Amino acid sequence: MNTKLVILAGGYGTRISEESMHKPKPMIEIGGKPILWHIMQYYSYFGVKNFIICSGYRSNVIKEYFNDFYLYNENINFDFSGGIKKNISLNKSQSNWNVSIIDTGLDTMTGGRLKQIKKFVEKDEYFFMTYGDGLSNINITKQISLFKKSKKLALISAVKQPSRFGLMIVKGNIVKSFLEKPLNSNERVNGGFFILKPSTLNLIKNKKTKWEELPLKKLTEVNQLCAFNHNGFWHPMDTLRDKIYLEKLWYENKAPWKIW
Repeated sequence: MNTKLVILAGGYGTRISEESMHKPKPMIEIGGKPILWHIMQYYSYFGVKNFIICSGYRSNVIKEYFNDFYLYNENINFDFSGGIKKNISLNKSQSNWNVSIIDTGLDTMTGGRLKQIKKFVEKDEYFFMTYGDGLSNINITKQISLFKKSKKLALISAVKQPSRFGLMIVKGNIVKSFLEKPLNSNERVNGGFFILKPSTLNLIKNKKTKWEELPLKKLTEVNQLCAFNHNGFWHPMDTLRDKIYLEKLWYENKAPWKIW
């Protein structure tokens, strides 16, 4: 698949400052791998090989990770018999990745970051876009099908937001059951995982424009925003508590996004 995935990875991540003091939030690790890697692996399963990463805060950390990608992700043999030689066996799912890291500035808003990569996608029929801090098991193939059928300019994933607190079912003074992190069944939120036609980027005014405000509102006003309702797993990594929860799923082999 030649379709590109644009990942917004330039924010500060202040709500998870325990780790983001030294790295951008998308580089915080889940199971020893940056959440950015998890997102790329997920899309790669659906055939996406071209990635554009909109960096900003501590952009160098992302660049250094991909510069030393083999060291972080593959087994390497050093043969010192005739000088240093590296024999690298690259994972097939990553062997034909094409990754562009674009420094879109420290204080640029989400829309402003997208505006800066317009030239990389303007000749494409459509492209994917998501945030660098959310994991899901959204079916990308079904998204594409709905997007093409809808003939709209944009598609947004409408997800059910997990509660921050568990629910207790209490009768009298007796706890009958406990449900951890239930989904709010009545409301949906923006889960990222967009499909966009390049012309949607014309709605972005400047670097201070938030994609979630004026551009999305304009698309709804002209009836050009299609919703993909996702009832499965979706979880952002906003806090240390979120990281611990996602790592628990990963290490217990219960991570819904691990389909590769």
